[in-house]
Amino acid sequence: MSDTIQSIPISELHPFPENPYKVRDNEELQAMVDSIRTYGVLTPLIVRPLDSGGYEIISGHRRLAAAQTAGIATVPAVVREMDRITAIIALVDSNLHREHILPSEKAYAYKLKLDAVKHQGVTSRQVVGKLESADIVGLEANESGRQVQRHIRLTELNPQILQMVDDGKIAFSPAIELSYLTKNEQAALLETMESEDRTPSLSQSQRMRRLSAEGLLDMDATFTIMTEEKPNQKEQIKLKTDTLRRFFPKGYSPQQMEQTIMKLLADWRERQLLRQQRDRGAR
Repeated sequence: MSDTIQSIPISELHPFPENPYKVRDNEELQAMVDSIRTYGVLTPLIVRPLDSGGYEIISGHRRLAAAQTAGIATVPAVVREMDRITAIIALVDSNLHREHILPSEKAYAYKLKLDAVKHQGVTSRQVVGKLESADIVGLEANESGRQVQRHIRLTELNPQILQMVDDGKIAFSPAIELSYLTKNEQAALLETMESEDRTPSLSQSQRMRRLSAEGLLDMDATFTIMTEEKPNQKEQIKLKTDTLRRFFPKGYSPQQMEQTIMKLLADWRERQLLRQQRDRGAR
């Protein structure tokens, strides 16, 4: 059966139950609402008919949300016959090229598609040479199978820690290391992060993963690692070369400038000490 474009009442459209992509109420969605109010829904949704009646959305969850906000009663949609596994793959691939995809969205999207590819029974040789299932999943997004698996590791994170990854509070590489901690270890880490208002560096995350593998990551070990001073948390004074250059002869290198500054500071410190000695002698 070929695709058909129909005008479908919103009441007959149902979101895909396992949709890994979030519909966020942000400026982008509001801009879409304004556009729909002015021009209507220009790009049809892609849906598949359900045996129970109505249609399941494969692509267009954000357009549907915008249309609902705009007060639109019906939307154009491409009605496409497909089984559930094919629908999952189409759902994931249709959203992978969006400009803004959260780490959690990509993680659950890759996991969903990997399970679908394995369930399909598609062997690597049938698709593209000798690629493994994870490589097949990454083809649409031009990512390696290893990177796909790394993203999928994020689904092992405590939801609150994963939210920190989405919020940019924890970087991708440390998050991968933390995904290997047990649920209880992650809960203890979350408690420490909240009480100390700190997030782990890559080095700290790697150490916690090693201790976890050895069965030695208890609350005390987590607290000790998390409360140590990180290099980037030490107070620093930064002087721009362009700001300092007017105080030095033309042609001085940054190294010469640093040496001169350190010598001047040493002389100043010595004078301070001599002054303190004279002050004590005068008392």
